Amino acid sequence: MHMMAGLMKSGKHAGFTYIHALLLIAILGAVLAATGQVWSRARQREKETELIWIGNQFTQAIGLYYQRSPGTVKRYPEKLEDLLEDKRYLSRQRYLRRIYRDPMTGSYDWGVVLGPDGGVAGVYSLSARTAIKQKVFSGEEADRFNDARYSDWRFVYSAPNAGVTAQH
Repeated sequence: MHMMAGLMKSGKHAGFTYIHALLLIAILGAVLAATGQVWSRARQREKETELIWIGNQFTQAIGLYYQRSPGTVKRYPEKLEDLLEDKRYLSRQRYLRRIYRDPMTGSYDWGVVLGPDGGVAGVYSLSARTAIKQKVFSGEEADRFNDARYSDWRFVYSAPNAGVTAQH
């Protein structure tokens, strides 16, 4: 009889140990899931910062291309690749070292904002994801970044008295 009682006790303890192990695994899973979400959000914020930096690089390069147009008629580049090498001059003129990859999509494809002459006045991400940064900008940046989706963030060089239109 003592032997049966000993087996029953160890069986009860084994059940509690099993339940404790399951509970521990559930808690660890929840902690890992929360950590993954925090990491994912931090990575998205890094990508947003990178997108803004890259967009500003494009804006500056387009501005230089436009301002340095030979003659009196100023022109936007016909395509983004024109920023890598400006063939309007005999000597090599570069405004960008490379076409940057869109950090939100991982692609080298960008949406294009057209200038009044049909050239490239700006770029935007083709990502339809919702931005983390919303309604946190002020001044000039508020006009560009206080929108819900990355595809709404426009990086445009606005020449004086020039209208621009978006195109994909």
